Amino acid sequence: MAGYSELLSFMDIPVFRLYATYAAAVTLKMMFLSAWTARFRLSRKVFMNLEDAEGKKERVREDEDIERIRRCHRNDLENIVPFLVLGLLYVLTGPSVYAAAWHFRAFVASRFAHTVVYLMHVPQPTRFLACLVGYGVNVSFAVQVIMNGQL
Repeated sequence: MAGYSELLSFMDIPVFRLYATYAAAVTLKMMFLSAWTARFRLSRKVFMNLEDAEGKKERVREDEDIERIRRCHRNDLENIVPFLVLGLLYVLTGPSVYAAAWHFRAFVASRFAHTVVYLMHVPQPTRFLACLVGYGVNVSFAVQVIMNGQL
């Protein structure tokens, strides 16, 4: 049986370290939106379920600001989860540090920009363009993984 020192350590791979850093950043951002939703719900006493509203039906309603945060969070789920999977597969193809860093940076910047633009009610096409950049990075990951064919 191989000793611990003989096992491959992903943290010794520079591209994986980059991936882990950027993946943690967007995951924390996504978690922040979840906490922000909860904060708004509690401060405004707006709930989705009667049991959460302590049985008070008037508290079970929608709030446009809360719904906006929820839509932004849902968009994160639709884009960050594929990034986490495809980004890791991309790392396994052995890309250059330079190419990987720019992919990761573009994705993370696009997700932070998307969140700021969405929550500040900036008119379209700004939000669409921010989302498109991240989507493009995910497509690039997928194409490179498929074209590499070594997985």
